[in-house]
Amino acid sequence: MGGSIARLPSLVVVVVVVVVVVVIVVPPPPCSSSPFLSGSEFSRADFPPDFVFGAGTSAYQVEGAADEDGKGPSIWDTFTHEGKMNDGSTADVTADSYHHYKEDVKFMSEIGLEGYRFSISWARLLPNGRGAINQKGVEYYNNLIDELVKHGIQPHATLYHLDLPQVLQDEYGGWLSPKIIDDFLAYANICFQEFGDRISHWTTLNEPNIFTLGSYDQGILPPNRCSYPFGLRKCTSGNSTVEPYIAMHNIVLAHASVVELYRTKYQATQKGFIGYSTLLLAFHYLLCVLQVHFLFRLLILIHLTINGRVLNPLLFGDYPENMKKIARSKIPSFTESQSKQLKGSIDFLGINHYSSLYASDNPKTDQTGVNNFYGDMSASLLGCPYMLSLLYLGGRLLRWKEIHPLVPDSLPIDSAGLESFLLCLKSKYGNLPIYIHENGLLSISILGALLSAIRNGSNARGYFVWSFLDVFEILTGFQVRYGLYYVDFDDENRRR
Repeated sequence: MGGSIARLPSLVVVVVVVVVVVVIVVPPPPCSSSPFLSGSEFSRADFPPDFVFGAGTSAYQVEGAADEDGKGPSIWDTFTHEGKMNDGSTADVTADSYHHYKEDVKFMSEIGLEGYRFSISWARLLPNGRGAINQKGVEYYNNLIDELVKHGIQPHATLYHLDLPQVLQDEYGGWLSPKIIDDFLAYANICFQEFGDRISHWTTLNEPNIFTLGSYDQGILPPNRCSYPFGLRKCTSGNSTVEPYIAMHNIVLAHASVVELYRTKYQATQKGFIGYSTLLLAFHYLLCVLQVHFLFRLLILIHLTINGRVLNPLLFGDYPENMKKIARSKIPSFTESQSKQLKGSIDFLGINHYSSLYASDNPKTDQTGVNNFYGDMSASLLGCPYMLSLLYLGGRLLRWKEIHPLVPDSLPIDSAGLESFLLCLKSKYGNLPIYIHENGLLSISILGALLSAIRNGSNARGYFVWSFLDVFEILTGFQVRYGLYYVDFDDENRRR
């Protein structure tokens, strides 16, 4: 090879440059810190007596019976039937809990679960999104709730877990239209009437801060809306620059209307609580070469845009000022009456925690003139911009990609991040009651961090592992399992 190069008429010098990228992970400044406990240092008795240990699922992911007993199609049915899951799967049958609920509740009781978090399928209860009630749907949820109560298990019900009736999406664009507020209110009213006498805790919506991005920015979740160049899946329609903000605005207004209804009409007699569930993320700063400026400013900005766009309206009646500044005209404003209705519109906050994310400054994103939600933050999540890197963290080898459809099983367990976030919520948002509604990376260190946070003043009142059974996972179909109970999806009877 060397001789061939020497005979070339001109000298060609090939320089191979090996670039060493220095990566520093900087944890967010904790509101308080203390070493959390190992599994040998605590037991159930160390938690408050009224603390609830449970597990969760959601209707579309666990029930099956997709077209049985009068159920209407949801946007998830449409999405999966169009072959948009990477593994080509649907949840038409999934774990078939619709037919196995008695067996499932028996298993819950046998392992000592104190609470079960499930969701109600809007399309099963109201096949047309509004109007005539499907009595078979009412019967199913009454039977499930009665079975839970009979076994001494607290029913924690979620009104909306990503499964909008397809008819409302077709009619007016679902969450992109303010028309959905009245329809969601009417649906919630039926749920309160039919089931509220036995439901201890209601959650209005699950993870809207995340599904609005997956559904309307990246297009990886139904209704599969996005626009070039921001989408991560092929979309036939959408606008990634504004739709995530519009959908979120209608969602928080729908939430506030439902809470007002429950508090004025039902809460005094039914004596339940109503809240909201969100995926909350702690952020660590990923310091790449030359990215040393605005470190903590960036962390605060990301927190306010991803977490604060939910928390601030529900607790303070408006979006964070930083968020309004970066989103400018994209983000709708609240009227005075809407702000009043929103403020304090949760009895408790549900937190879904899987891991923490790593952020790096990305000033290029705010110079194009047209940004999506992530571009508005001037930040990159999970890694340095346009870089594929490997990091060994927490005993696991991760492949970081410049993408955002997170697969939770590929993320490291961050117990310290959970404890830090719980204490930050305590100090910055008032010590409202907290339930860990989902944690799909169960470990002793997570429970130790939770107990440590409680001992340091966090008002955490419950922990629900995701999930009770193996279910259809919204990002991976049946490729990933989190269940306390294994489900044989190849077995016709879905043997547990």
